[in-house]
Amino acid sequence: MADETNKRALPATSWAVLGLLSFGEELSGYDLKKWSDWSLRFFYWSPSFSQIYSELKRLEKAGYASSRMVAQDTGTRDKRVYRITDEGMAAVRKWAREAPVDPPVLKHGPMLRLWLGHLLEPEQMREVLVQHQEFAEGMRRRAAADVEGAKDESAWVYPALTLKWAERYYASERDLAAGMLADLDELGGLRPRP
Repeated sequence: MADETNKRALPATSWAVLGLLSFGEELSGYDLKKWSDWSLRFFYWSPSFSQIYSELKRLEKAGYASSRMVAQDTGTRDKRVYRITDEGMAAVRKWAREAPVDPPVLKHGPMLRLWLGHLLEPEQMREVLVQHQEFAEGMRRRAAADVEGAKDESAWVYPALTLKWAERYYASERDLAAGMLADLDELGGLRPRP
């Protein structure tokens, strides 16, 4: 029986996990983690295993997901797989269509360091920005590769579009870091004190 308390105000992680299940496959917690690492990490975050399993329990209590044990080859433990229920599909569809869109929350480590640049040596600040530029380019390349990998799967058309967004986002982060490096060069070692 579904627990009505668990249906009220689900956290974003619940909707993300339920969304992963909405593609129609039975997935283990391990599979869900792999899928979130493949897609969610580019634009939201990739929940940890413990978060995924906590959310799966919450979704089962709410009646939005069901699970069953699947026997494995000899020598390995049986695994639990999860499937979205009809009620869960209706709930995630309603949430996707009707919930207010939260504005992005920016928690940007390099920007925080730049803001505290008066406490760093100019070369330290440059190194932070160069590292961020390299990180952003690496993420852009991975998103582009994942877009290519998703092209042949019709069910992934919207995740592929989201990956294109991620590719463009990380290209802009790379370019913003390059712009900040140029701005630092213009400062020419000037270190204003607070």
